[in-house]
Amino acid sequence: MLNHVALTVKVPRSQVQTWDAIVDWQSQSNWMLQTTVWVTSEQVEGVGTSIEAFTGPLHRIYPRMKWLGLLDLMRVTLWEPPVRCDVIHYGKILKGSGTFRVEEIDASRSLFHWSEDIEAPRPVFLLVKPFLLIGVKISLARFVRQLE
Repeated sequence: MLNHVALTVKVPRSQVQTWDAIVDWQSQSNWMLQTTVWVTSEQVEGVGTSIEAFTGPLHRIYPRMKWLGLLDLMRVTLWEPPVRCDVIHYGKILKGSGTFRVEEIDASRSLFHWSEDIEAPRPVFLLVKPFLLIGVKISLARFVRQLE
C-alpha cells in the first residue's frame, strides 16, 4: 500500500538558487537530520543518478554500526531543473518514490515542496508517520536556515 506524506517550506532564495541547494546531494548531509548523503554513480545530476543516504544516530561513522539506522537507496527518475526531481526508493526496507518540487514566488523567494509515497502496510506507516514528519520538518527548517 502507498502512503503519502508532504510538506512545504518558504525559502528566501530564488527558484534556481533553491534548486541548486537541494540537488547538491552531498550537502544534504548538512541539513538532513542525522543523515549522511552521497552519490554512488559517476553521474551527479539528471535521470539515472544514484544516491544513498544513511539515517541514524551514528550516521557519521557509517558503515560501522549500520544496524542502528536505515540505508536509503535512490535513483533519479525525473529531472526538470529548476522545477522538479523525482526519485525511486529501492532499498531492502524503504521502497516508494519521492519528489522535490521548487515553485517560484518571485525573483528572491520560492516554495520547496517535499513529498514521499512510501510502500508499507498502513498500520506500520501510521506508527512511523509522526516521527517521519517531525524529522522532515526539522530538516526543512535547517535547509531554510542555511540559505538565510
